[in-house]
Amino acid sequence: MACIAIFQKQGDFIMSRVLITGGAGFIGSNLASRLLKEKHEITIFDNMSRSGCKSNIKYLEDTFGKNSFRLVRADITDFKRLKEATQGAERIYHLAGQVAVTTSVQNPRQDFMDNALGTFNALEAARISGDNPIFLYTSTNKVYGGMEDVGIIKGNNRYEYKDLPAGVSETQCLDFHSPYGCSKGTGDQYTRDYARIYGLKTVVLRQSCIYGYRQFGIEDQGWLAWFIIAALKKRPIKIYGDGLQVRDILFIDDLMDAYEAAVENIDKCKGQIYNIGGGPQNTISVWTEFGPLLEKLMGSSIPVQYADWRPGDQQVYISNISKAEKELAWRPKISVEEGITRLFKWIAKNIELFEHL
Repeated sequence: MACIAIFQKQGDFIMSRVLITGGAGFIGSNLASRLLKEKHEITIFDNMSRSGCKSNIKYLEDTFGKNSFRLVRADITDFKRLKEATQGAERIYHLAGQVAVTTSVQNPRQDFMDNALGTFNALEAARISGDNPIFLYTSTNKVYGGMEDVGIIKGNNRYEYKDLPAGVSETQCLDFHSPYGCSKGTGDQYTRDYARIYGLKTVVLRQSCIYGYRQFGIEDQGWLAWFIIAALKKRPIKIYGDGLQVRDILFIDDLMDAYEAAVENIDKCKGQIYNIGGGPQNTISVWTEFGPLLEKLMGSSIPVQYADWRPGDQQVYISNISKAEKELAWRPKISVEEGITRLFKWIAKNIELFEHL
């Protein structure tokens, strides 16, 4: 593919060349779908190792055509292939990486290679390309660690923050608790620093629990989708902790709007970090509140098992999203119940996609 960036104008909309690392995954395939609808020229860079990747690529090919995008099947640690894929890109969405805390504990070296080195590779490829692309990095709330210094109250159905009614802001001290937190936090800080040192147009989005269409959740990642899949397939459900832990959750369509807002406002937000999640208005406890809602959708009771807390698990995590609301003019539109109902219906309609789980 030629290395010269080309803009094409269709009406008032300018199309551009886009690289999505991890573009065959849950978030990446949703992003690719949106950008293909907007007629951007897309390159997906993915090693295709995760559950659901082949299905997601087939969906994109069936929907937009086999030649509608370029797929580079390679690993994020392969700097040569990544550098080649980056040439000519005007936007880079860096989504590729290892995504589970439990996996990071079992294999910290691979976690470091995928997340820390992988992000460094992506940043270096962007820097030396000479194209000065927009670089969006998807970080995580896990960089805040267990937040043991934050006061928490235990209620009947959920934990709550004692003194943080708006949630955790970007000024919260970083505490990389777990190898996953360390590796993602490394990428988080490198991405910010590449804006300060090299002038790259980077932005970091610390994401909360994201859920939605094309999410092939498994037990240690994508808990909300996994609970729905397990319930529909009559698989055992294990709750780590007591089920009262609270998360703010964000539906995939709202996340795509956040990405769009960050790109549109890149001159204002380059070098910045934003919490992106459901915020205080879109929270749910892992089982004491989500369980009854899922049972209502199922029309039957659901048995569960309980296990010990995992390293770095937070009793509560709710993002303070006021910075994104103010600077990006973005806020979630889809409520908890509406989003969960949408996901439940999509999984139930496409249950054959989950035969391998």
